Amino acid sequence: MKTSRWIALALTVLLTAVLVGCGPEKNIEIVVSGPKTYVGSEQCKVCHLEHYDSWKMTLHSRTLQDVIHNKDSIITDIDPKTIRADLKKREKELKVPVDEFYIPNIEEIKYAQGIQWRQRYVVEKKGKLYIAPIEYDAWNHDWSNYREADWDKRPWIEKCGGCHATGVDLEKGTFAEAGVGCEACHGPASHHVVLPKTAVFDKRLTIVNPSKLPAGIRTQTCGACHGSGRSSRIKTIDWPVGFLPGRALGPFQNEIPDEGGDIAQFYDDTSVDRHHRQYNDWQQSIHAQKGVSCTSCHYVHQLGLPPTQFQTVGAGSGQCLNCHTGNTNKYAHAIHSFSNCIGCHMPRVAMSAESGAVLRHTFKLMPPENSLKAGGNEKVPNSCSSCHHHKNTPLEALAGFLEAAKKNDTPLPFSVHKRPEQPKR
Repeated sequence: MKTSRWIALALTVLLTAVLVGCGPEKNIEIVVSGPKTYVGSEQCKVCHLEHYDSWKMTLHSRTLQDVIHNKDSIITDIDPKTIRADLKKREKELKVPVDEFYIPNIEEIKYAQGIQWRQRYVVEKKGKLYIAPIEYDAWNHDWSNYREADWDKRPWIEKCGGCHATGVDLEKGTFAEAGVGCEACHGPASHHVVLPKTAVFDKRLTIVNPSKLPAGIRTQTCGACHGSGRSSRIKTIDWPVGFLPGRALGPFQNEIPDEGGDIAQFYDDTSVDRHHRQYNDWQQSIHAQKGVSCTSCHYVHQLGLPPTQFQTVGAGSGQCLNCHTGNTNKYAHAIHSFSNCIGCHMPRVAMSAESGAVLRHTFKLMPPENSLKAGGNEKVPNSCSSCHHHKNTPLEALAGFLEAAKKNDTPLPFSVHKRPEQPKR
């Protein structure tokens, strides 16, 4: 910034200080000339209270909660007897005997990670944070194991910290704010908050507004955490070290699968943990090619009550029909008069850290024919069998019906619903 510009800015600050009867608390020039640092979401609410309040209603604000200052962030009782009883039911799959499981008491828990689906517990050991080898399923109300064989060899800050906290400093082993705060998406805000409101244009230049970025770059801000890929700069880190909102994600994150392989086949594989892979799914979609980004469907903070827990602009298939207005009665779409877009194009076919399964974001129909060729739905899932009603329908019937529907030559009504013949008594 030129000297004359600094002089004009200083005069503006001085005039503002005289008008309000107090002097500025910091030397603006010194702060702005230094590196940007994190200030925390509590600073942001001073000017952006409505957006702060709407952010507090999202799961982003609760990806990590400080248990020391808020015991209520733990959503269940930490009862060793109950936990071991639930683990006993899974005894065959455990790598550590139930009696040897480390179960922290509430005084040992520093942070609770997650709140709506599952909750894990961050503890400290020899000055480092780790996730304890137990997790609570908030929907099924039971306990399960979590990496019980090596939990204390996986530092939390290396494996989870970059996406569950804001402003992580690997060298110091610290972070600026628990949870996905304002600066996780807008960048460090020390320059932004120190400038007076009267410095409108300078203030805008000091912060990232993802809504004003090109669609591809905007989506990469989401992909840093809602995508799966290790750091390209430090091998042991499971998140893109060095990435900041507004930057291109590619140089900071390795794509998956790590050692080559067919990406399309990778996303059909139910044996793969699909936790936080929506961005990678999206990359395979026609949406990505056409510039439909995450924020075309989802909002990050919105004034008023959200219509769905997934923070979509519309509820259910209504979200899809905002754009896809002409597909409801064409060929295969005609056999689903209830317009269940999500049921076919975002089937729940793969398990995740969530309770149940995640919705695919490739938006591609997975035909039953693929399951037939692979030797069964267990090997390669499909959209039709993911529906509860068609769960036990023979794959041959589903494949035949879908093929006929594409040709607008559907067989007799309900023939697709036939069930395998029951053995005679």
